[in-house]
Amino acid sequence: MKVAQFFALLLFSLVTGVFWGTWFSLSRSIGAITPQTFLEVGHTMIGNLGGTMSVLMPAAVVSGIVVCALLFRRGHTRGGALAGASVLLLLMAMAVTLVVNVPIDRQIQSWTTGTLPTTWTTVRDRWEFYHGLRTLVSLFALACLFASTLATQRGSLPGK
Repeated sequence: MKVAQFFALLLFSLVTGVFWGTWFSLSRSIGAITPQTFLEVGHTMIGNLGGTMSVLMPAAVVSGIVVCALLFRRGHTRGGALAGASVLLLLMAMAVTLVVNVPIDRQIQSWTTGTLPTTWTTVRDRWEFYHGLRTLVSLFALACLFASTLATQRGSLPGK
């Protein structure tokens, strides 16, 4: 059980860390970045994170499902419910990523300074809004998983 919780916490933390780090370091000032810098940073980040996150996010979800199943099997209903909430929240973040952010990333990848559309700031702002949303949702997912782990520590009663 502890090994499953450890890996789930690690994977959830990595996913949330990528979202939080991007929001904290880039998103809060993205409106002040020049088009050229936006494209350079965007192309680099998409290239660095696309493949990794396509493995990391599903792995985190699977690890959360394993923790949830183990907790319910062992009678830890509160911990299981919190783990279940964490999985649902991370699935929501993944859905936002796949439905909104990834299609926008694909658009941005095709842009150059010569082909940058006149509406690029609108696209950027849409990406940013949904990035902020998935960051917030993933923070709640991680918090629920931590709460689940704490609820199942020695001294807590099953089902409580």
